[in-house]
Amino acid sequence: GKEVFAQSIHQESPRAAKPFIALNCSGFSPELLESELFGYKAGAFTGANKDKKGLLEEANGGTLFLDEIGEMNLDLQAKLLRVLENQSFIKVGDTLTQQVNVRVLAATNKDLKVEAAEGKFRADLYYRLSVFTITLPPLRERKGDIPALAEHYLSEFSIKVNRPELKMTDNILNAFQQYNWKGNIRELKNVIERLVILSDGAQLNTAALPPDFFEFTPQENKFNLNQIEKQHIQKVLIHTKGNKTETSRLLGIGLTTLYRKIEEYGIGEL
Repeated sequence: GKEVFAQSIHQESPRAAKPFIALNCSGFSPELLESELFGYKAGAFTGANKDKKGLLEEANGGTLFLDEIGEMNLDLQAKLLRVLENQSFIKVGDTLTQQVNVRVLAATNKDLKVEAAEGKFRADLYYRLSVFTITLPPLRERKGDIPALAEHYLSEFSIKVNRPELKMTDNILNAFQQYNWKGNIRELKNVIERLVILSDGAQLNTAALPPDFFEFTPQENKFNLNQIEKQHIQKVLIHTKGNKTETSRLLGIGLTTLYRKIEEYGIGEL
């Protein structure tokens, strides 16, 4: 949701024709995050066989969106502050200062004002970034956005798997409107990806929704639910060519749970 919102800001700005690049700061070690952000010179470290552009350079003229910026360490925060103040940076392993014209948008789930007061986030960077702030409510508090977001991700995933004919149904949208979406946009994306993979025909199949969307009575629906679940697991295993890690991700269950269900349902190697 944050990235989609940031991209909308970019697309409605004078920088729309230039690159929009997103980086999740929580997915990297401090050293790797620095290399991703600033790039590096050949020989800067083991394995750096040639020069590499960083995302700042890739986003030149456009927008760089830094998600979960609260995960960035203090040393790297200082380097980012210099970029914001001077519009310049130095690649890892280099001495040459390079100029860059980039707008930085940042997002976080943390209270950076509190983090700054506790010394966990640089106060000067916080005040630099918080000149203009937008609070994005959780998805469950903006149900009116769900249809447009669902159509957007349906288009994205159906094209990805070469099924552009797939259509949303009123039943699916009604289920989406009733659901709590604790995982916000990320959960919505995962559910739609699952629906695209598991649905047959030209419409998304309600039966392909995760079990959390249904309120089954324990005995009356146990057999049907088990049959549906077994079929879905088999379909995803076929789709992933037997990759159980990817299968568990798409199904939204743990790897241990997947192995248990494979054994429980007697699903053989695919």
